[in-house]
Amino acid sequence: MSLCKKIINGALVILLLLLVQACKKDTNKEIIIEKGTVTDIDGNQYQTVKIGEQWWMAENLKVEHYRDGSLITEIPTTDADSVWAQSLGAYCSFEDSIYGHLYNHFAIEDINQLAPEGWHIPSDAEWKTLEKTIGMQQNQVDALAWRGTNEGEILMNKALAGWPQASLAFGSDLYGFAALPGGCRLQNGFTNTEKNTAFFWSSSADGNQAWYRYLDAQKKTIFRQQTYRSYGMSIRCIKD
Repeated sequence: MSLCKKIINGALVILLLLLVQACKKDTNKEIIIEKGTVTDIDGNQYQTVKIGEQWWMAENLKVEHYRDGSLITEIPTTDADSVWAQSLGAYCSFEDSIYGHLYNHFAIEDINQLAPEGWHIPSDAEWKTLEKTIGMQQNQVDALAWRGTNEGEILMNKALAGWPQASLAFGSDLYGFAALPGGCRLQNGFTNTEKNTAFFWSSSADGNQAWYRYLDAQKKTIFRQQTYRSYGMSIRCIKD
């Protein structure tokens, strides 16, 4: 092989390596466009992030008063199961400084409004918009149970901070949503405190049930289904 050909081949190899490295860097970079903050009526400040055309809270809601200043009923996890099962707006918490509160759907439906001024609880359709923005296909978006490929992983807090370190899923948090495992409270009052699941309400209800999303430490996809409004779940608000 001539010296000229060796030089050309060497240059091509170097160019190929540079292209591979560039692709890797591009894949790993964050896609966050804008960040901001919003403050609730109690003075709690939340980080926010713009994903596509939507502004989302990047932290779980932990407000204890409705927008008009009236108190949201607190039902601690130590209270009787029958108390939590009542049809009134309520919340509970086990580590609110990190994971926020768990609210039943009756709190979302209260006319005094749960979200900060200028924000609201996302509908099922708005959750679908988020899922499509981060890569889920339309035929998966409308499905039930576990859907998508790695969209759950994309929403999980980076390096699984706040999640069990033995998880199979690996949070990339590409859009800054930073999902944390607040768990849920069942209608019988039982609360999952193992920090391996994240349940998020939507505002959309159908009869005695409402739509929600579920992320699991063992999964990279997103679960969509309806359940009884007396369950307790985390809330992420979206800007009006």
